Amino acid sequence: MTSSPSTATAAAFPPTEPLSVTTVRPPWKHTFIALSIPNFRIWTAGNFVAMTAGWMQRIAQDWLVLELTGSATAVGITVAMQFAPMLFFGLLGGVFVDRYSKRMLMMITQSIFAVLSLGLAALTLSGAVQAWHVFAIAFATGMVTVIDNPARQVIVSELVGHRHLRNAISVNSSVFQLGGMIGPAIAGVLLLAVGAGWAFAINGVACILVVGMLTLLRTSQMTRLAPAPRTKGQLRQGLGYAVSKPTIVYPVILVAVFAVFGLTMPVLLASYADEVFNVGAGGYGLFNSMVAVGALTGALLSTRRASIRLRTIVFGVFITGVLQAAAGLMPSVGFFAAILVTVGMSALLFQTASNSLVQLSSNVGIRGRVMSLYVLVLLGGQAIGGPLMGWIVETFGAHIGMIVSGAMPAFAAAIVGIVLARRGQLTLEVEVHRALPHVHIVPRSGARSRSRAQRIMRDQTLSVRPKRR
Repeated sequence: MTSSPSTATAAAFPPTEPLSVTTVRPPWKHTFIALSIPNFRIWTAGNFVAMTAGWMQRIAQDWLVLELTGSATAVGITVAMQFAPMLFFGLLGGVFVDRYSKRMLMMITQSIFAVLSLGLAALTLSGAVQAWHVFAIAFATGMVTVIDNPARQVIVSELVGHRHLRNAISVNSSVFQLGGMIGPAIAGVLLLAVGAGWAFAINGVACILVVGMLTLLRTSQMTRLAPAPRTKGQLRQGLGYAVSKPTIVYPVILVAVFAVFGLTMPVLLASYADEVFNVGAGGYGLFNSMVAVGALTGALLSTRRASIRLRTIVFGVFITGVLQAAAGLMPSVGFFAAILVTVGMSALLFQTASNSLVQLSSNVGIRGRVMSLYVLVLLGGQAIGGPLMGWIVETFGAHIGMIVSGAMPAFAAAIVGIVLARRGQLTLEVEVHRALPHVHIVPRSGARSRSRAQRIMRDQTLSVRPKRR
Protein backbone atom coordinates (compact mmCIF):
# COMPACT_ATOMS: atom_id res chain seq x y z
CA MET A 1 0.00 0.00 0.00
CA THR A 2 1.34 3.47 -0.88
CA SER A 3 0.90 6.42 1.46
CA SER A 4 -0.68 9.67 0.39
CA PRO A 5 1.41 12.87 0.17
CA SER A 6 -0.27 14.31 3.24
CA THR A 7 0.50 11.10 5.20
CA ALA A 8 4.14 11.21 4.14
CA THR A 9 4.37 14.86 5.12
CA ALA A 10 2.86 14.14 8.52
CA ALA A 11 5.42 11.40 9.07
CA ALA A 12 8.33 13.64 8.13
CA PHE A 13 7.06 16.56 10.21
CA PRO A 14 5.09 15.43 13.27
CA PRO A 15 2.32 17.70 14.61
CA THR A 16 3.54 20.60 16.69
CA GLU A 17 3.37 20.10 20.44
CA PRO A 18 0.66 21.93 22.44
CA LEU A 19 2.02 25.32 23.43
CA SER A 20 1.89 26.61 27.00
CA VAL A 21 0.34 30.06 27.05
CA THR A 22 -1.00 32.31 29.77
CA THR A 23 -4.74 32.89 30.03
CA VAL A 24 -4.28 36.48 31.19
CA ARG A 25 -2.81 39.49 29.45
CA PRO A 26 0.91 40.06 30.08
CA PRO A 27 1.88 42.84 32.50
CA TRP A 28 2.51 46.24 30.91
CA LYS A 29 6.25 45.96 31.56
CA HIS A 30 6.32 42.91 29.25
CA THR A 31 4.53 44.62 26.36
CA PHE A 32 7.82 44.67 24.39
CA ILE A 33 9.57 41.82 26.18
CA ALA A 34 11.11 40.51 22.93
CA LEU A 35 13.28 43.65 22.88
CA SER A 36 15.08 42.38 25.98
CA ILE A 37 17.02 40.11 23.60
CA PRO A 38 20.09 42.02 22.24
CA ASN A 39 19.98 40.46 18.76
CA PHE A 40 16.32 41.36 18.38
CA ARG A 41 17.02 44.96 19.42
CA ILE A 42 19.65 45.24 16.67
CA TRP A 43 17.29 43.62 14.18
CA THR A 44 14.43 45.93 15.16
CA ALA A 45 16.57 49.05 14.72
CA GLY A 46 17.60 47.93 11.24
CA ASN A 47 14.06 46.88 10.41
CA PHE A 48 12.73 50.31 11.40
CA VAL A 49 15.20 52.02 9.05
CA ALA A 50 14.33 49.59 6.24
CA MET A 51 10.57 49.88 6.70
CA THR A 52 10.53 53.67 6.85
CA ALA A 53 12.68 54.03 3.74
CA GLY A 54 10.80 51.23 1.96
CA TRP A 55 7.47 52.97 2.50
CA MET A 56 8.98 56.18 1.18
CA GLN A 57 10.05 54.42 -2.01
CA ARG A 58 6.70 52.70 -2.48
CA ILE A 59 4.70 55.92 -2.14
CA ALA A 60 7.11 57.87 -4.37
CA GLN A 61 7.15 55.07 -6.94
CA ASP A 62 3.36 54.90 -7.25
CA TRP A 63 3.00 58.68 -7.44
CA LEU A 64 5.78 58.93 -10.02
CA VAL A 65 3.96 56.45 -12.28
CA LEU A 66 0.72 58.39 -11.86
CA GLU A 67 2.53 61.60 -12.86
CA LEU A 68 4.17 59.94 -15.87
CA THR A 69 1.04 58.23 -17.19
CA GLY A 70 -2.00 59.82 -15.54
CA SER A 71 -3.48 56.32 -15.23
CA ALA A 72 -4.68 54.41 -12.16
CA THR A 73 -4.29 51.22 -14.18
CA ALA A 74 -0.59 52.02 -14.63
CA VAL A 75 -0.25 52.35 -10.85
CA GLY A 76 -1.92 48.94 -10.58
CA ILE A 77 0.57 47.52 -13.09
CA THR A 78 3.42 48.85 -10.96
CA VAL A 79 1.99 47.04 -7.94
CA ALA A 80 1.57 43.90 -10.05
CA MET A 81 5.14 44.00 -11.36
CA GLN A 82 6.51 44.28 -7.83
CA PHE A 83 4.43 41.43 -6.42
CA ALA A 84 4.01 39.09 -9.41
CA PRO A 85 7.38 37.32 -8.84
CA MET A 86 6.16 36.21 -5.43
CA LEU A 87 3.05 34.78 -7.05
CA PHE A 88 5.07 32.61 -9.45
CA PHE A 89 8.25 31.85 -7.50
CA GLY A 90 7.29 32.36 -3.85
CA LEU A 91 7.30 28.69 -2.86
CA LEU A 92 10.72 28.23 -4.42
CA GLY A 93 11.95 31.07 -2.23
CA GLY A 94 10.76 29.13 0.81
CA VAL A 95 12.90 26.15 -0.21
CA PHE A 96 15.99 28.39 -0.31
CA VAL A 97 15.14 29.89 3.08
CA ASP A 98 14.84 26.42 4.63
CA ARG A 99 18.22 25.40 3.15
CA TYR A 100 20.49 28.39 3.83
CA SER A 101 21.38 30.93 6.52
CA LYS A 102 18.62 33.52 6.78
CA ARG A 103 21.09 36.19 7.86
CA MET A 104 23.34 35.55 4.86
CA LEU A 105 20.40 35.55 2.46
CA MET A 106 19.18 38.90 3.79
CA MET A 107 22.61 40.49 3.48
CA ILE A 108 22.57 39.54 -0.20
CA THR A 109 18.99 40.69 -0.83
CA GLN A 110 19.45 44.02 0.94
CA SER A 111 22.57 44.71 -1.10
CA ILE A 112 20.65 44.10 -4.33
CA PHE A 113 17.81 46.32 -3.10
CA ALA A 114 20.35 49.11 -2.56
CA VAL A 115 21.63 48.84 -6.15
CA LEU A 116 18.09 48.88 -7.59
CA SER A 117 16.97 51.87 -5.50
CA LEU A 118 20.06 53.92 -6.27
CA GLY A 119 19.66 53.10 -9.98
CA LEU A 120 16.04 54.33 -9.96
CA ALA A 121 17.17 57.45 -8.09
CA ALA A 122 19.78 58.19 -10.77
CA LEU A 123 17.21 57.79 -13.56
CA THR A 124 14.68 60.01 -11.81
CA LEU A 125 17.06 62.77 -10.72
CA SER A 126 18.57 62.94 -14.23
CA GLY A 127 15.11 63.37 -15.76
CA ALA A 128 15.53 60.28 -17.96
CA VAL A 129 13.02 58.10 -16.12
CA GLN A 130 10.12 56.56 -18.04
CA ALA A 131 7.24 54.41 -16.84
CA TRP A 132 8.81 51.22 -18.20
CA HIS A 133 11.93 51.90 -16.12
CA VAL A 134 9.79 51.92 -12.98
CA PHE A 135 7.99 48.74 -14.08
CA ALA A 136 11.29 46.94 -14.71
CA ILE A 137 12.87 47.95 -11.40
CA ALA A 138 9.66 47.09 -9.55
CA PHE A 139 9.78 43.62 -11.13
CA ALA A 140 13.45 43.15 -10.20
CA THR A 141 12.63 44.25 -6.65
CA GLY A 142 9.87 41.67 -6.56
CA MET A 143 12.26 38.92 -7.66
CA VAL A 144 14.57 39.73 -4.76
CA THR A 145 11.59 39.84 -2.40
CA VAL A 146 10.92 36.18 -3.21
CA ILE A 147 13.91 35.36 -0.98
CA ASP A 148 13.98 38.40 1.31
CA ASN A 149 10.44 38.26 2.68
CA PRO A 150 10.25 34.63 3.90
CA ALA A 151 13.79 35.01 5.28
CA ARG A 152 12.63 38.14 7.12
CA GLN A 153 9.72 36.19 8.61
CA VAL A 154 11.66 33.11 9.72
CA ILE A 155 14.75 34.87 11.08
CA VAL A 156 12.64 36.30 13.90
CA SER A 157 12.21 32.83 15.43
CA GLU A 158 15.99 32.35 15.26
CA LEU A 159 16.51 35.64 17.09
CA VAL A 160 13.99 35.19 19.91
CA GLY A 161 13.04 31.49 20.02
CA HIS A 162 9.49 30.24 20.56
CA ARG A 163 8.99 31.72 24.02
CA HIS A 164 8.71 35.33 22.81
CA LEU A 165 7.88 34.66 19.16
CA ARG A 166 4.33 35.99 19.34
CA ASN A 167 5.48 39.19 21.03
CA ALA A 168 8.32 39.56 18.51
CA ILE A 169 5.87 39.24 15.61
CA SER A 170 3.72 41.99 17.14
CA VAL A 171 6.78 44.21 17.70
CA ASN A 172 7.82 43.60 14.09
CA SER A 173 4.36 44.63 12.94
CA SER A 174 4.55 47.74 15.13
CA VAL A 175 7.85 48.69 13.51
CA PHE A 176 6.45 48.05 10.03
CA GLN A 177 3.45 50.26 10.72
CA LEU A 178 5.53 52.96 12.44
CA GLY A 179 7.60 53.03 9.26
CA GLY A 180 4.34 53.11 7.32
CA MET A 181 3.26 56.16 9.32
CA ILE A 182 6.53 58.09 9.05
CA GLY A 183 7.60 56.98 5.56
CA PRO A 184 4.56 58.23 3.61
CA ALA A 185 4.61 61.54 5.51
CA ILE A 186 8.28 62.10 4.60
CA ALA A 187 7.58 60.94 1.04
CA GLY A 188 4.74 63.45 0.73
CA VAL A 189 7.07 66.27 1.79
CA LEU A 190 9.83 65.11 -0.57
CA LEU A 191 7.40 64.75 -3.50
CA LEU A 192 6.22 68.32 -3.01
CA ALA A 193 9.67 69.78 -2.35
CA VAL A 194 12.24 67.95 -4.49
CA GLY A 195 10.48 65.10 -6.30
CA ALA A 196 10.55 61.30 -6.09
CA GLY A 197 14.25 60.80 -6.88
CA TRP A 198 15.52 61.64 -3.41
CA ALA A 199 13.08 59.16 -1.80
CA PHE A 200 14.66 56.41 -3.93
CA ALA A 201 18.17 57.55 -2.98
CA ILE A 202 17.33 57.49 0.74
CA ASN A 203 15.98 53.95 0.44
CA GLY A 204 19.20 52.83 -1.27
CA VAL A 205 21.32 54.22 1.57
CA ALA A 206 18.96 52.64 4.14
CA CYS A 207 19.44 49.19 2.57
CA ILE A 208 23.21 49.59 2.92
CA LEU A 209 22.73 50.46 6.61
CA VAL A 210 20.61 47.33 7.10
CA VAL A 211 23.41 45.18 5.69
CA GLY A 212 25.74 46.74 8.26
CA MET A 213 23.31 46.01 11.10
CA LEU A 214 22.96 42.38 10.01
CA THR A 215 26.72 41.99 10.43
CA LEU A 216 26.33 43.09 14.07
CA LEU A 217 24.06 40.16 15.00
CA ARG A 218 25.72 37.73 17.40
CA THR A 219 25.33 34.37 15.68
CA SER A 220 26.35 32.50 18.84
CA GLN A 221 23.17 33.76 20.54
CA MET A 222 20.82 32.79 17.70
CA THR A 223 18.64 29.67 17.77
CA ARG A 224 19.85 28.37 14.43
CA LEU A 225 17.47 26.07 12.58
CA ALA A 226 19.00 22.98 10.97
CA PRO A 227 19.03 23.40 7.17
CA ALA A 228 16.61 21.24 5.22
CA PRO A 229 18.40 18.58 3.13
CA ARG A 230 18.12 18.63 -0.65
CA THR A 231 15.36 16.17 -1.55
CA LYS A 232 12.82 15.84 -4.32
CA GLY A 233 9.27 17.05 -3.82
CA GLN A 234 10.01 19.73 -1.21
CA LEU A 235 7.53 22.18 -2.72
CA ARG A 236 4.78 19.54 -2.77
CA GLN A 237 5.72 18.54 0.77
CA GLY A 238 5.31 22.11 2.00
CA LEU A 239 1.92 22.50 0.31
CA GLY A 240 0.69 19.17 1.67
CA TYR A 241 1.71 20.12 5.19
CA ALA A 242 -0.05 23.50 4.98
CA VAL A 243 -3.27 22.10 3.52
CA SER A 244 -3.44 19.41 6.23
CA LYS A 245 -3.59 21.95 9.07
CA PRO A 246 -6.70 24.16 9.43
CA THR A 247 -4.75 26.72 11.49
CA ILE A 248 -2.58 27.28 8.41
CA VAL A 249 -4.88 26.78 5.43
CA TYR A 250 -7.82 28.95 6.57
CA PRO A 251 -5.71 32.00 7.51
CA VAL A 252 -3.88 31.61 4.18
CA ILE A 253 -7.20 31.58 2.28
CA LEU A 254 -8.49 34.68 4.06
CA VAL A 255 -5.20 36.55 3.68
CA ALA A 256 -5.23 35.69 -0.04
CA VAL A 257 -8.68 37.20 -0.59
CA PHE A 258 -7.82 40.25 1.51
CA ALA A 259 -4.57 40.74 -0.41
CA VAL A 260 -6.33 40.72 -3.80
CA PHE A 261 -9.04 43.19 -2.81
CA GLY A 262 -8.24 44.84 0.53
CA LEU A 263 -4.49 45.47 0.24
CA THR A 264 -4.71 47.49 -3.00
CA MET A 265 -4.74 50.77 -1.08
CA PRO A 266 -2.07 52.49 -3.25
CA VAL A 267 -4.39 52.26 -6.27
CA LEU A 268 -7.45 53.38 -4.33
CA LEU A 269 -5.84 56.14 -2.27
CA ALA A 270 -4.02 57.60 -5.28
CA SER A 271 -7.36 57.91 -7.06
CA TYR A 272 -9.05 59.43 -4.01
CA ALA A 273 -6.25 61.98 -3.64
CA ASP A 274 -6.09 62.85 -7.35
CA GLU A 275 -9.70 62.66 -8.52
CA VAL A 276 -12.17 62.51 -5.61
CA PHE A 277 -10.80 65.04 -3.11
CA ASN A 278 -8.17 66.80 -5.29
CA VAL A 279 -5.57 66.96 -2.51
CA GLY A 280 -2.51 65.95 -4.56
CA ALA A 281 0.65 64.21 -3.41
CA GLY A 282 0.44 65.64 0.09
CA GLY A 283 -3.06 64.24 0.54
CA TYR A 284 -1.92 60.88 -0.81
CA GLY A 285 0.82 60.76 1.81
CA LEU A 286 -1.69 61.84 4.47
CA PHE A 287 -4.13 59.05 3.58
CA ASN A 288 -1.39 56.42 3.76
CA SER A 289 -0.25 57.86 7.09
CA MET A 290 -3.80 57.60 8.48
CA VAL A 291 -3.89 53.91 7.60
CA ALA A 292 -0.50 53.51 9.25
CA VAL A 293 -1.61 55.35 12.43
CA GLY A 294 -4.45 52.88 12.84
CA ALA A 295 -2.19 49.96 11.99
CA LEU A 296 0.40 51.06 14.54
CA THR A 297 -2.35 51.20 17.18
CA GLY A 298 -3.45 47.71 16.18
CA ALA A 299 0.11 46.43 16.32
CA LEU A 300 0.58 47.79 19.85
CA LEU A 301 -2.73 46.24 20.94
CA SER A 302 -1.65 42.91 19.45
CA THR A 303 1.30 42.77 21.88
CA ARG A 304 -1.29 42.60 24.68
CA ARG A 305 -3.18 39.68 23.14
CA ALA A 306 -3.53 36.75 25.59
CA SER A 307 -4.44 34.08 23.03
CA ILE A 308 -4.94 33.51 19.32
CA ARG A 309 -7.89 31.65 17.87
CA LEU A 310 -8.92 30.86 14.33
CA ARG A 311 -12.31 32.49 14.87
CA THR A 312 -10.55 35.73 15.90
CA ILE A 313 -8.93 35.88 12.46
CA VAL A 314 -12.22 35.14 10.66
CA PHE A 315 -14.04 37.84 12.64
CA GLY A 316 -11.16 40.29 12.10
CA VAL A 317 -11.25 39.90 8.32
CA PHE A 318 -15.02 40.40 8.33
CA ILE A 319 -14.87 43.60 10.41
CA THR A 320 -11.98 44.99 8.37
CA GLY A 321 -13.88 44.38 5.15
CA VAL A 322 -16.99 46.10 6.46
CA LEU A 323 -14.99 49.15 7.59
CA GLN A 324 -13.14 49.39 4.27
CA ALA A 325 -16.39 49.18 2.32
CA ALA A 326 -17.82 51.92 4.53
CA ALA A 327 -14.86 54.16 3.60
CA GLY A 328 -16.23 54.23 0.05
CA LEU A 329 -19.33 56.00 1.35
CA MET A 330 -17.55 58.80 3.21
CA PRO A 331 -18.56 62.27 1.92
CA SER A 332 -15.55 64.37 2.98
CA VAL A 333 -11.78 64.25 3.48
CA GLY A 334 -12.15 64.37 7.28
CA PHE A 335 -14.55 61.42 7.52
CA PHE A 336 -12.55 59.47 4.95
CA ALA A 337 -9.26 59.99 6.82
CA ALA A 338 -10.91 59.05 10.13
CA ILE A 339 -12.28 55.73 8.90
CA LEU A 340 -8.90 54.90 7.34
CA VAL A 341 -7.51 54.84 10.89
CA THR A 342 -10.06 52.18 11.92
CA VAL A 343 -9.35 50.18 8.76
CA GLY A 344 -5.63 50.19 9.50
CA MET A 345 -6.14 49.12 13.12
CA SER A 346 -8.53 46.28 12.33
CA ALA A 347 -6.43 45.00 9.41
CA LEU A 348 -3.25 44.92 11.48
CA LEU A 349 -4.91 43.07 14.37
CA PHE A 350 -6.05 40.21 12.16
CA GLN A 351 -2.80 40.16 10.15
CA THR A 352 -0.58 39.81 13.24
CA ALA A 353 -2.94 37.13 14.57
CA SER A 354 -2.82 35.16 11.32
CA ASN A 355 0.96 35.50 11.04
CA SER A 356 1.42 34.29 14.62
CA LEU A 357 -1.00 31.38 14.27
CA VAL A 358 0.59 30.16 11.04
CA GLN A 359 4.13 30.33 12.46
CA LEU A 360 3.22 28.73 15.78
CA SER A 361 1.34 25.96 13.95
CA SER A 362 4.33 25.11 11.73
CA ASN A 363 7.06 22.61 12.46
CA VAL A 364 10.42 24.41 12.44
CA GLY A 365 11.81 22.08 9.77
CA ILE A 366 9.26 23.24 7.21
CA ARG A 367 8.50 26.75 8.47
CA GLY A 368 10.34 28.50 5.63
CA ARG A 369 8.13 26.81 3.04
CA VAL A 370 4.97 27.45 5.05
CA MET A 371 5.82 31.13 5.46
CA SER A 372 6.71 31.39 1.79
CA LEU A 373 3.17 30.19 1.01
CA TYR A 374 1.82 32.80 3.42
CA VAL A 375 3.94 35.56 1.86
CA LEU A 376 3.05 34.27 -1.62
CA VAL A 377 -0.67 34.88 -1.11
CA LEU A 378 -0.01 38.11 0.80
CA LEU A 379 2.16 39.70 -1.89
CA GLY A 380 1.09 37.66 -4.92
CA GLY A 381 -2.52 38.52 -4.21
CA GLN A 382 -1.61 42.19 -4.56
CA ALA A 383 -0.06 41.41 -7.96
CA ILE A 384 -3.48 40.21 -9.11
CA GLY A 385 -5.42 42.85 -7.20
CA GLY A 386 -3.41 45.86 -8.41
CA PRO A 387 -4.47 45.75 -12.08
CA LEU A 388 -7.93 44.41 -11.16
CA MET A 389 -8.69 47.26 -8.77
CA GLY A 390 -7.12 49.75 -11.18
CA TRP A 391 -9.57 48.60 -13.86
CA ILE A 392 -12.52 48.75 -11.44
CA VAL A 393 -11.56 52.29 -10.38
CA GLU A 394 -11.20 53.53 -13.96
CA THR A 395 -14.41 51.82 -15.09
CA PHE A 396 -16.73 52.38 -12.15
CA GLY A 397 -15.02 55.06 -10.05
CA ALA A 398 -13.01 55.20 -6.84
CA HIS A 399 -16.07 54.92 -4.58
CA ILE A 400 -17.17 51.61 -6.10
CA GLY A 401 -13.58 50.38 -6.03
CA MET A 402 -13.31 51.05 -2.28
CA ILE A 403 -16.64 49.34 -1.58
CA VAL A 404 -15.63 46.25 -3.58
CA SER A 405 -12.22 46.15 -1.84
CA GLY A 406 -13.96 45.68 1.50
CA ALA A 407 -17.06 43.72 0.54
CA MET A 408 -15.18 40.78 -1.01
CA PRO A 409 -13.01 39.98 2.06
CA ALA A 410 -16.06 40.36 4.33
CA PHE A 411 -17.97 37.89 2.13
CA ALA A 412 -15.06 35.43 2.17
CA ALA A 413 -14.84 35.64 5.98
CA ALA A 414 -18.56 34.97 6.28
CA ILE A 415 -18.25 31.85 4.08
CA VAL A 416 -15.25 30.51 6.06
CA GLY A 417 -17.10 31.20 9.31
CA ILE A 418 -20.10 29.19 8.12
CA VAL A 419 -17.87 26.30 7.00
CA LEU A 420 -16.06 26.17 10.35
CA ALA A 421 -19.33 26.37 12.27
CA ARG A 422 -20.78 23.46 10.29
CA ARG A 423 -17.64 21.36 10.71
CA GLY A 424 -17.16 22.03 14.40
CA GLN A 425 -20.35 21.41 16.40
CA LEU A 426 -18.23 21.98 19.49
CA THR A 427 -18.69 23.20 23.02
CA LEU A 428 -16.29 24.29 25.75
CA GLU A 429 -15.72 22.37 28.98
CA VAL A 430 -13.62 23.40 31.97
CA GLU A 431 -12.22 20.85 34.40
CA VAL A 432 -10.55 21.79 37.67
CA HIS A 433 -7.57 19.76 38.88
CA ARG A 434 -5.78 20.90 42.06
CA ALA A 435 -7.44 24.29 41.79
CA LEU A 436 -5.96 24.85 38.33
CA PRO A 437 -8.42 25.07 35.40
CA HIS A 438 -7.75 22.91 32.33
CA VAL A 439 -9.62 24.10 29.28
CA HIS A 440 -10.38 21.76 26.39
CA ILE A 441 -12.92 21.41 23.62
CA VAL A 442 -15.21 18.41 23.09
CA PRO A 443 -18.07 17.58 20.70
CA ARG A 444 -21.61 18.07 21.86
CA SER A 445 -22.68 14.44 21.35
CA GLY A 446 -21.95 11.17 19.56
CA ALA A 447 -18.79 9.07 19.40
CA ARG A 448 -18.38 9.66 15.68
CA SER A 449 -18.78 13.40 16.12
CA ARG A 450 -16.31 13.27 19.04
CA SER A 451 -13.60 11.60 16.91
CA ARG A 452 -14.11 14.01 14.02
CA ALA A 453 -14.23 17.11 16.20
CA GLN A 454 -11.12 16.10 18.12
CA ARG A 455 -9.31 15.63 14.82
CA ILE A 456 -10.37 19.10 13.67
CA MET A 457 -9.62 20.89 16.91
CA ARG A 458 -6.20 19.24 17.28
CA ASP A 459 -5.07 21.61 14.53
CA GLN A 460 -7.53 24.48 15.00
CA THR A 461 -6.63 25.47 18.56
CA LEU A 462 -3.62 26.04 20.70
CA SER A 463 -3.84 24.19 24.02
CA VAL A 464 -4.43 26.50 26.96
CA ARG A 465 -2.39 25.56 30.00
CA PRO A 466 -2.19 28.21 32.74
CA LYS A 467 1.25 28.64 34.19
CA ARG A 468 1.74 27.73 37.84
CA ARG A 469 2.26 30.71 40.01
